[in-house]
Amino acid sequence: MTVLIGGARDSSVVAWRNLVTIRRNPDLLLGAVVSPIIFVLVFAFVFGGSLGGAEYRHFLVAGIFVQTVSFNSAFTTLGLANDLTKGMIDRFRSLPMSRLAVILGRTTSDLTVSAVTLATMTATGLAVGWRIESSPLSAALGYLLLLFFAFAMSWIGAWIGLLCRSVEVAQSAGLIWLFPVSFIANVFVSAQTLPGPLRAFAEWNPISAVADVTRSLFGNPIQPPGVAPASNWVAQHAALYAVLSSLAIIAVFMPLALARYRRVASH
Repeated sequence: MTVLIGGARDSSVVAWRNLVTIRRNPDLLLGAVVSPIIFVLVFAFVFGGSLGGAEYRHFLVAGIFVQTVSFNSAFTTLGLANDLTKGMIDRFRSLPMSRLAVILGRTTSDLTVSAVTLATMTATGLAVGWRIESSPLSAALGYLLLLFFAFAMSWIGAWIGLLCRSVEVAQSAGLIWLFPVSFIANVFVSAQTLPGPLRAFAEWNPISAVADVTRSLFGNPIQPPGVAPASNWVAQHAALYAVLSSLAIIAVFMPLALARYRRVASH
């Protein structure tokens, strides 16, 4: 119990240190705030006009929420890579603190960034006509699911960040895998409109499941205009699959990130 309390305390200190860095350099939040706004505006108006107008926007916004919190894992990648190249990991190693604290502090502080991103995107979505049509409790559960998934994805970002030997490499590595994973999903279109293997990947993509559950909790349409509801196993058990896949990501990548941190910190 003492170890757990000490680890939690150390993690909170590291998380606060990361948040103070953002407060002193608010430009670090530009990517987390400006990019989502651009995504919402571009897809809502440039593509939305030919894909269903207002009805499509009600389908679209929750999907962009999921995609954006997934992309925020790149902040974890860059943050840890930056600490690694600047020697902060060596300084942390010299302190009597939990080894998990450095990574857990980073993922926790980046969870705060995701919360700010969601607040910004919610305001943007409301401005373009999107609405939450469910109860406050269902909406709160939707946001909690988004944050839980963001936390899970940040552990992938942490592992990748500790693999990178420079910030320049981390900038590419932190994003390059996210584009196919987030776009081959039902964020912008229905998975049923994709061909063969892409459809199967999109249907089993955790991002699709989280998007479906979030839309349902927000009272938004699960499919875009003119597309019939999906009947595959994931669609029928989207909430269960979304939670289990998030837990699986944490269960796999938390030990991998910790093992990599131990290897890096021992050099």
